[in-house]
Amino acid sequence: AVFESAGGGDDAASAGSSDSEFFDPLEPTLRNVLDQRELKWIFVGGKGGVGKTTTSCCLSILLSQEREGDVLLISTDPAHNLSDAFQQKFCGEPTRVEGFPNLFAMEVDASGKTTPSFAGPSASMPSGLGMEGMGEELDFLSDMAASIPGIDEATSFGEVMKQVEQMDYSVVVFDTAPTGHTLKLLQLPQVFDKALDKFLGSKGLLGGMLGPLASLLGGGGDGPGGGLMSKVEDMRQLVHRVKEQFSDPDLTTFVCVCIPEFLSLYETERLVQDLAEFEIDSHNIVINQVLFPERVCSSKLLMARVRMQEKYIQQYEDLYEDFHIVKTPLLAEEVRGIDKLKAFAQNLCEPYSGEQEEGDSDEVSQEDQVLALQQQVAKLRAKCARLEKDLAASQQQ
Repeated sequence: AVFESAGGGDDAASAGSSDSEFFDPLEPTLRNVLDQRELKWIFVGGKGGVGKTTTSCCLSILLSQEREGDVLLISTDPAHNLSDAFQQKFCGEPTRVEGFPNLFAMEVDASGKTTPSFAGPSASMPSGLGMEGMGEELDFLSDMAASIPGIDEATSFGEVMKQVEQMDYSVVVFDTAPTGHTLKLLQLPQVFDKALDKFLGSKGLLGGMLGPLASLLGGGGDGPGGGLMSKVEDMRQLVHRVKEQFSDPDLTTFVCVCIPEFLSLYETERLVQDLAEFEIDSHNIVINQVLFPERVCSSKLLMARVRMQEKYIQQYEDLYEDFHIVKTPLLAEEVRGIDKLKAFAQNLCEPYSGEQEEGDSDEVSQEDQVLALQQQVAKLRAKCARLEKDLAASQQQ
């Protein structure tokens, strides 16, 4: 049975089977993303371990070749892999990727671990701020500020976006964390709004203690807590300004990455539905690690995997008739280094045919067959040795 969409409404990923005859299959490439010159923000996300980093790196390489301006690739995944993929060390500042004049990359911590902590022992506070004798109250306020849902992520992400806004990049590609973390990031404006309203509602109860807390956080301003409230309000405006751009399909799109397995299919459907709820455009799906029958030998295991993958690929195509669905092959080696990334990037802008390159197919196939025969010979020899041993034992009896 075909996997059913969880949405079922206007925001559902599928256009409905009754209208399927009216849809011409869309080009199975990301050429539409490369040709949309006004795009400013491109998110690449999906379930963990499906090839998000490889896809985002390859897409960034293609964009750097298509765009005259600079391209920035940002990793917001706490387990950064950009350095491993490009085999070049990146940090929290944009660094030019070797071999590309207009491609830059940076790895940031969007979890808030690198942002200044709101909480801290009162004993470490400097004197002269009018906070003497208020240790317990300040510890309480610090804990309260730190407990605002999404405060760390919003502060960290806001600082990153502030840096990006000040730089002149033609397009920014986000190599995001696994689906759950990405959705949490996209929810920050709503979460931050609700938390801020509650925090501001308690302003009258906190009274004069907001002044020392604002000083602790580096704020100034007129009146108790004025600097603190100003900083929080500025952050909220920044987050909402970014949210408005993310909701504009002319400026932002989300590329979903997955593999042809049930759990990845299920999570992709959840991601597409949530993106529709957040009003973020998404019309491209990259299916990685595909086994093509033309490249599979006589292995029963591989053929069983091919049949399983074909079943889920068909469900992807049934669910997302109005999406560009790109299929990339499972390779024998990891995609690491500039040359391999460039070669693999061609699978995103040209449909993969499943045919191996001339002169490469037979060599690989023969090596596999020789290895399989050697393993069979080794098993037969071991079996002969056991039979000879059993025969000798029976003759002695």
